[in-house]
Amino acid sequence: MYSMYDEMDFQAEAVSRLRNLMWTVSGDYALDTKPDVESYERSKYISLYDAVKQGAFARFYDKNAFALYLVKKVYCGADEGPLTELAQLCVDAASWPLVAAERPGVPELRKRAFSDLLEYSFNKMSSTLPGRIKIALLKQYLYGDEGGGKQVRESVQAILALEKGTATMDVIRTVDALYNALIDRSFERKHGDLKQVLSVTLEDLKEFDWSDFLREEISEDVLDQYFHQMNQAVSTLNEEPDEKPEQPKKAKRRVVVINEEAARKMYSYMELNFGRSYLSEQEQKQKKLRLCRGAHIDCSLYYTDGILENPVLSNAQYVNARRYAEKNRVHFRNNHHLILRNVEQLADELRRTLNRRSEPERQAACAGTIVPARLWQVGRKETPERLFEKNLRRNNADFAVDILIDISGSQRDRQSEVALQAYILAEALAINQIPLQITGFCTFWDYTVLQRFRRYDEPREANRKLQNLVSSSNNRDGLAIRAAGDSLLQRQEEGKILIVLSDGRPNDIIVNRPNSRNPRTYSGDYAVQDTAYEVRKLRSAGVCVLGVFTGTEKDLMAEKRIFGKDFTYIRSTSGFARVVARYLRRLLEEDGANF
Repeated sequence: MYSMYDEMDFQAEAVSRLRNLMWTVSGDYALDTKPDVESYERSKYISLYDAVKQGAFARFYDKNAFALYLVKKVYCGADEGPLTELAQLCVDAASWPLVAAERPGVPELRKRAFSDLLEYSFNKMSSTLPGRIKIALLKQYLYGDEGGGKQVRESVQAILALEKGTATMDVIRTVDALYNALIDRSFERKHGDLKQVLSVTLEDLKEFDWSDFLREEISEDVLDQYFHQMNQAVSTLNEEPDEKPEQPKKAKRRVVVINEEAARKMYSYMELNFGRSYLSEQEQKQKKLRLCRGAHIDCSLYYTDGILENPVLSNAQYVNARRYAEKNRVHFRNNHHLILRNVEQLADELRRTLNRRSEPERQAACAGTIVPARLWQVGRKETPERLFEKNLRRNNADFAVDILIDISGSQRDRQSEVALQAYILAEALAINQIPLQITGFCTFWDYTVLQRFRRYDEPREANRKLQNLVSSSNNRDGLAIRAAGDSLLQRQEEGKILIVLSDGRPNDIIVNRPNSRNPRTYSGDYAVQDTAYEVRKLRSAGVCVLGVFTGTEKDLMAEKRIFGKDFTYIRSTSGFARVVARYLRRLLEEDGANF
């Protein structure tokens, strides 16, 4: 049994076994591969079958041509995740009958692998459309079950057609057709058909920045590394765990040292990376002098509408931003009904709460409308109750809301989901005609970037700008909250609410520029304490602050330390309206009774 080996021996044996199996099937002992040892520990059948399939695809098809197609499709704007999932299913269907004809044990190995996949990964697979197609394929092979809706059944039949013997180009056509039909129906209209995708040149690909796509640290030519990564990805059916355990790392000071020349050019770098500012450089310096104090003494602020709204030129950052914005738009379209349902539910709850606030509240008083039922107390009681009542009425629209969104690199994997949640909230507030501003924040070098998605006086249509949300760089939450609060406190409304969508992980580097005072690294307890201090300071100034937690469970305690009892954990967007409505109702009816 494998438990007899220590960890290193076990991994060495697994690597050797998987590589030998793949090389034997492919007949090519120079074939490069990186066996998935982690999945081998969970299910050896899945890993062994993936090794067989990888060898078979390399033997019977042009795997490099297929991987190149996928890279070009991503370059043209396709979402890598669902594209890769569909490619995996097509590669499996095209490869396994050919290798099974030579190796009779393959069908049984495939059955065991499929059974383990259903057991270990059913919940994860069922959460996406490609995953549901995958479940249907697994069940059909194991049980002859042709379940699923019409869309799933038609997709399964298109994939199974590849089992009849095909060429590499047939696999490419099937993947491309499925992606355009299932994931992004506007792809051909916006980016071109398969012929145009395949016409992308290597020169075009080399000019593109693939570093954001890489799973590991860059160690070679970026395009070659991404191409190799894509080649590896399409040969597995295994589902990664929802959250990999974090490996302990040695703490270190994250410092970027820049010289005087780089410091002089820093502002122009900001314009190139984040678009021109809507404030002059002098106005931003004034805000820096007023707001960048204490823990943020050597920091700066950069106010912008974003690189897509006001670019300096069409550089790599602009192209990347357009590509990510397109992914967000696809995600919004694919979740259209979920958005409508949540917006309607949250808007209705807000409307009912505001109506209750506007209803007159009767209160005993020394003057007003006399209450006849109390007149008997006159002359009979030494201290009679107040004999009058008057109506108290609050203005149900006398408050403003700021939504502040963490758009740092740690949000990249859930970027579209965060944009969608912010959009639901913004739509519900706008429907009820509540003054609203939306800002995203991240930190690049020593600049905390405040990207404005919507101004208070803009119409509801401005909420669509949230589709331009792009995550990058670090995050200095304390300074961002201070700046957002400063803007909100200048509003005339009596009541003020700040809603912060973040992952509970404030984290920034040190920029050691000439003459800087080089503050402490902004991370861990120090950053959490500073962010919590800024939240408390705003609350003491009369601002209601709500934290909407968009991160993973391991960071939940940090979020609690920052926002106290006034935070909500959004586990699923499907329940977003219900959870947020509960907090806003309490805020407006109880905590906000005085505004």
